[in-house]
Amino acid sequence: MLCAPPPTLRPWPRPRLLPAPRCSGGDAAPSPSPSAGSVRRLVLPPEGRAKLDPRPDRDFYAFPRLVTHVDDGFIAALTALYRERLRAGWDVLDLMSSWVSHLPPDVAFRRVVGHGLNAQELARNPRLDYFFVKDLNADDHRLELADGSFDAVLCTVSVQYLQYPEKVFAEIFRVLKPGGVCIVSFSNRMFYEKAIGAWREGTAYSRVQLVTQYFQCVEGFTEPEVVRRLPPAAGGSSGGSPLAAVMRLFGMASSDPFYAVISYRNFKPM
Repeated sequence: MLCAPPPTLRPWPRPRLLPAPRCSGGDAAPSPSPSAGSVRRLVLPPEGRAKLDPRPDRDFYAFPRLVTHVDDGFIAALTALYRERLRAGWDVLDLMSSWVSHLPPDVAFRRVVGHGLNAQELARNPRLDYFFVKDLNADDHRLELADGSFDAVLCTVSVQYLQYPEKVFAEIFRVLKPGGVCIVSFSNRMFYEKAIGAWREGTAYSRVQLVTQYFQCVEGFTEPEVVRRLPPAAGGSSGGSPLAAVMRLFGMASSDPFYAVISYRNFKPM
C-alpha cells in the first residue's frame, strides 16, 4: 500500500481542568465514595492477558492502516449511538483511535482529543483537535491528562487488545468529569494474534460480560448498560451454521454485529 507522507503533527497542549457539569433539574450530584476510581478486583488471570504475538504493540502498529475495521452497518449504529448519548460543546477523548472517529458530522464538540499507536493515522483524523501516542500495554498505564477533564471517553473496536484493562478503566474514570460517559463498542472482528486470550477464546456473550466486568471492577462507575444491534441473518437458518460462524470470525459475514457497553462516572445525568 502506498501512503502519502505524514502531515505535520499537531502540538499537544497542557490539559486544563474544567468544572464538572451539573445534573439537570437542579439536583445536586451525589458525593463520590472516597475510594472512587480504585480497582476493586482483577478481572483477568495471567493467561487471559496473553497474546499470541508477543511483540510490542507499537511495533505491530508501526505501519498505518487507513482502512475501516467494521462495516457500514456497524458504523451507522455507532454514529447513531454517539448522536444519542453525546452533546455539542463537550470535551471528548477518543481512546485507541485511528484515522476516523465515526462521530456525528453535524455535532460540534468543544474539543476532541485522540489517542492511539500510530501518529500517521491520528494525524489524518479530521475530527481530532489534538492527539498523543502511547502504548497502554506498556509499564506505564497512566494517561497524561488532567483529572475530570472530559465529558465522554470513547473506545471503538479496540478494547480486545488491552492486557491491563483494570488499570486503563481506572484511568478512564479519573479523566471523566462526574456524570461523564464512557462508551466501549466492539464487534466480532480482531487482529487475532494481538487480541488477549480471554477475548480470543470467548463468545459474543462472554465478551460483553468481560467489558461489563471491566467497568464493575472500578469503584464509582454506574451499572453498565449493554446495547446490541445484531444482523438479521444471525437469527436465520444460515446465520447459526458453522460456516456462517467461521465467516463472521474472519470478517466475511454479510454484516457485523454491534455491541456497546456504556457506563457513567458516579451517576447518570437525567
